[in-house]
Amino acid sequence: MFSFFSMVKSITIRELATKLNDNILLLDVRTPAEYRQGHIIKAKNVPLNKIAAYKEKGDKAIYVICQSGMRSKQAAQQLKRKGYNVINVKGGMNQWSGKVKGGKS
Repeated sequence: MFSFFSMVKSITIRELATKLNDNILLLDVRTPAEYRQGHIIKAKNVPLNKIAAYKEKGDKAIYVICQSGMRSKQAAQQLKRKGYNVINVKGGMNQWSGKVKGGKS
């Protein structure tokens, strides 16, 4: 039975860091301004308010990140309902201590 609140798989920032060397798809669902202030190098900016229109070919897992983990969870639920294999990144950029692109270092 389909559940509206079906669980979305989550991983920690540390787990995400170990996957960045792989060919993963990472969506940053923060606003473009937040994204420009600093984002993970592989991250593609698709703001939460545009996630409903997002389309991706293939069945590759989609990792979703935001600032704290709240918006990414919402985005992940929307993407899961569309049939994508989605993984939410808990803690978001607030907990990220790796390299970032953009912003002030």
